[in-house]
Amino acid sequence: MFVPKGACWLNLREARWRIFHRQALAGKAFADPEEIAYATAVAITQLNTRSRPWIWGRPAPEPRRRRRRFAHLL
Repeated sequence: MFVPKGACWLNLREARWRIFHRQALAGKAFADPEEIAYATAVAITQLNTRSRPWIWGRPAPEPRRRRRRFAHLL
């Protein structure tokens, strides 16, 4: 099976587009292009204020201090 070189970025773009579409365009009627541009600008500003770096994988597990301490106390 052929997987394109940028396939991982396509998945991130699709998720971002879904969130943007839901906030800016879904369920709304626009009378002119200026309203679309305004709704787009507002949605992008809101998304950028809440954005955080993407972290791949799970966070590292916390150290098991109590188990080590119990073993040392024995």
